[in-house]
Amino acid sequence: MPAKTEITRNDILDTAAFAAIRKDKRREMSAIKANRRIEIGPVATSYFESFDTMWWQVQEMLYIEKGGDAQIDDELAAYNPLVPKGRELVCTVMFEIDDEKRRSAFLARLGGVEDTMFIRIGESEIHGVPEVDVDRTTADGKASSVQFIHFPFTAEQMTLFRAPCAQVLIGFSHRAYGHLAVMPDNARQSLSEDFIDP
Repeated sequence: MPAKTEITRNDILDTAAFAAIRKDKRREMSAIKANRRIEIGPVATSYFESFDTMWWQVQEMLYIEKGGDAQIDDELAAYNPLVPKGRELVCTVMFEIDDEKRRSAFLARLGGVEDTMFIRIGESEIHGVPEVDVDRTTADGKASSVQFIHFPFTAEQMTLFRAPCAQVLIGFSHRAYGHLAVMPDNARQSLSEDFIDP
């Protein structure tokens, strides 16, 4: 069954129905997310999103905030852009430093990092495209600690990515954070399920 690319109102459970399955779904989501999490360098972690991860986020927001029917459209508008659309991967990147002063100093040097993320498969490179909802670097050059990045693939790049034992690298080319990671094969296989053939 092809991956779903948009959450609709028909996918949303009412609060009582969600509450009944929430504990089991939390365990299920933990297992899904474990295969979609990749650490890049000492402080960056990418969390690759899917229909399932964004559905869970919408349901959790509705459950916690209890805004009812009036809240649904706002949550769908916020999270649907992060559901992969069939020929892309989408990730949330978090720069995680516990110490507030260190974090602030680090982010002050990280302006524009959202434009330097890439995925490399052999000689082929997919450049990350930041989500356009808000500017993630301030005018004075300070980066947000959370970034949302899209990776648009060609059909050929999708084929390369899906190939068994393909070596996939993910990283940043930013002058203050030039780090690479090898994507584990379990992550590559999980992310391959986000693609829909034309």
